[in-house]
Amino acid sequence: METKITSLELENIKRIKAVQITPTASGLTIVGGKNNQGKTSVLDAIMWILGGDRYRPSEPHRDGSVTPPYGKITLSNGLVVERKGKNSDLKVIDPSGNRAGQQLLNEFISQFALDLPKFMNGNNKEKANTLLQVIGVGDKLYELDQKEKELYNQRRTIGQIGDQKKKYAAELPVFPEAPSKLISASELIHQQQEILARNGENQKKRNQLAELEAHNSQLQKQIDQLVMEQARVKKDLEIARMDAEDLHDESTAELEKNISDIEEINRKVRVNLDKEKAETEAQEYLQKYDEFSVLLEEVRSERTDLLKGSNLPLEGLSVEDGELTYKGFKWDNLSGADQMKVGVAIVRKLNPKCGFVLLDKLEQMDMDTLNEFGAWLQQENLQVIATRVSTGDECSIIIEDGYSKPNEPEVLAPSWKAGEF
Repeated sequence: METKITSLELENIKRIKAVQITPTASGLTIVGGKNNQGKTSVLDAIMWILGGDRYRPSEPHRDGSVTPPYGKITLSNGLVVERKGKNSDLKVIDPSGNRAGQQLLNEFISQFALDLPKFMNGNNKEKANTLLQVIGVGDKLYELDQKEKELYNQRRTIGQIGDQKKKYAAELPVFPEAPSKLISASELIHQQQEILARNGENQKKRNQLAELEAHNSQLQKQIDQLVMEQARVKKDLEIARMDAEDLHDESTAELEKNISDIEEINRKVRVNLDKEKAETEAQEYLQKYDEFSVLLEEVRSERTDLLKGSNLPLEGLSVEDGELTYKGFKWDNLSGADQMKVGVAIVRKLNPKCGFVLLDKLEQMDMDTLNEFGAWLQQENLQVIATRVSTGDECSIIIEDGYSKPNEPEVLAPSWKAGEF
């Protein structure tokens, strides 16, 4: 069960002469008054009485007082806490009349509840760490944040390389007339040599034809003697003539041109191959970029699910890139009222046993915001004792020259005002 302040009596502490307050159980109890009247001294006294010597004012004794400081706070769990005497000794009595000490108070009193500015004045990452400490997901969220950063950086690098490849491919010219593969000079020379060899064979056959014709002429002179040989020769001659008619020499002009143009052709082929390679690599990097985008979204989704599944102290709270956010806005973009609301919610979550928070300088809130804040506190069953430079109807009590007096406006007070004391 949450512990709250049911009453407090203060004398001769800092600017306070004599103050008595019965705070409302939930909602706002506003300590009003003009400047330098002792409003903040009320909060300082509560911090000292409940929080211990770490909050002891440097000059606790009211200037001009002949009696020592005295403070008494009664808590809703039945404990009575006193500081009195020359040394302002601490006295804690439980409902059974047994004495206790500061260690017992520390169990259910949040240090941030006493000293909210310590939380409010921390940087955004410190606030985020406090929230993650509260909901118990700090280590896992840090791991996901690091994984998200790593994937994002990898994806960005891949995207940059892919863009460079694509730009390089676009800048390269295209030679449609060039073959798809590089030309080998030795292969062209080999083809040329084969054609020349076949042409040589043809020439041999032509020479053979001439020889046969000469031989035939000789045989004509010897026809009587060589009838049989002439018949054989004629037969061979006929065959040779038939073969010669089917012979056609091949041209090496195109190969000779290719050989002379080989460097230019190969240059074009290389450019085409480079363009094709660059386009392929650009497509591969684009595909990798898309794959990393999927992984990045999975990590972000896991991170979102982790926070959604946590018992956050206030709807709309989150941690983005290690910084506290509320309703999508970072701390420095929140209104003063929203900052206070967030701070109170987180501080309360830090120690659920502590049902109260001290706030100073609520004059930054206008009346509408103040009423809204008070209604939210009531809804959350949270007690806030706050100061405000004002003597208006919103104040529960007024501090004037170190004394407390009830504020009795003619109109009815808001539903969250403190009760009588």
